[in-house]
Amino acid sequence: MLYYLFEYINKVYSPPGFDIFRFLTFRSALAAMTSLFMAFYLGPKIIRVLQRHQIGEAKKADGPKFHWSKAGTPTMGGLIIIFSVIVPVILWADIKSIYIILILIGTLWLSGVGFLDDYLKVIKKYPNGLIARYKLLGQIIIGLIVGVTIYFAPEFKDISTLTTFPFLKNVNFDFSFLYIPAVVFIIAATSNAVNLTDGLDGLAAGLIAIVMIALALLSYFSGNAIFANYLNIIYLPGSGELTVFIAALVGASLGFLWFNTYPAQVFMGDTGSLALGGAFGIIAVLIKKELFIPILGGIFFMETISVIIQRLYFKYTKKKYGEGKRIFKMAPIHHHFEILGWQEPKIVVRFYIIGIILAIISLVSFKIR
Repeated sequence: MLYYLFEYINKVYSPPGFDIFRFLTFRSALAAMTSLFMAFYLGPKIIRVLQRHQIGEAKKADGPKFHWSKAGTPTMGGLIIIFSVIVPVILWADIKSIYIILILIGTLWLSGVGFLDDYLKVIKKYPNGLIARYKLLGQIIIGLIVGVTIYFAPEFKDISTLTTFPFLKNVNFDFSFLYIPAVVFIIAATSNAVNLTDGLDGLAAGLIAIVMIALALLSYFSGNAIFANYLNIIYLPGSGELTVFIAALVGASLGFLWFNTYPAQVFMGDTGSLALGGAFGIIAVLIKKELFIPILGGIFFMETISVIIQRLYFKYTKKKYGEGKRIFKMAPIHHHFEILGWQEPKIVVRFYIIGIILAIISLVSFKIR
């Protein structure tokens, strides 16, 4: 809302210095700082509320035994991130933008799905929380909303089903009639991937911050005709506004990481992980960079693949030999390294390093095209 206020003041009174609020870079910086300070302010308060109501992580029988000591740590801390993102975006972004509308709706929706799952699991004591098919239904619904909107919106006319192809110059991939199903799959996959990755203190929050910094640059470049032409990517007028949202998400994630780093004072729960993963997928869809997800989000992709491989191999060997065997000592793969003897902070930092390398590769790939 402050964006519109300062725009009005600048238009009517033209005071010196107010023209700066037109610039995406300035508003993005303000959004990042606002969200960071909000996370610092809200974090202790929300943690105290969670502790007071005994909203803590339950002991996971299917997880490593040395994680059982974490039982009781406050969860649903994703609320810190969500509140710290929404307010700065409303203050500093153009909330009439179709890009901002879609990303806000998608993030809030998936956070609501995750909140319901956490509520049933932690407060109502349902062992599995929200039934998997209902959780998937929630992801499908928001995927359909995003996919159908992009497919028919005039802002995406003639490019609605196109996406940038990695590493190849002058090549765009056309999803054609499979576009909407592809969007549904992408959003469901990314939200679940971040959810699977959220198993070590600080891992998911830090990796999301790294991924979002790269996406902020890509969003800004895609919305700038000069940069889009220089990098030979699809020009998307107005997509730069997503930079404000992404900057707020980076600030909120870093602020949350202050409390979530080892040893964690709070976990984000599905309230945060489904929302962050969904935001990753929705932004990639909006800026037409869907095919970069396995590269940019390589750690999330690896975590998901490790679970799929583990389950398929176990079922195959059980059917063939009568006894299920495993490739990894435990999946997702971060638990495999824990059981090998790696300390939790070492795994997290090394995954950060890989995440940074993959983000650099994703950005550099536009020039080597």
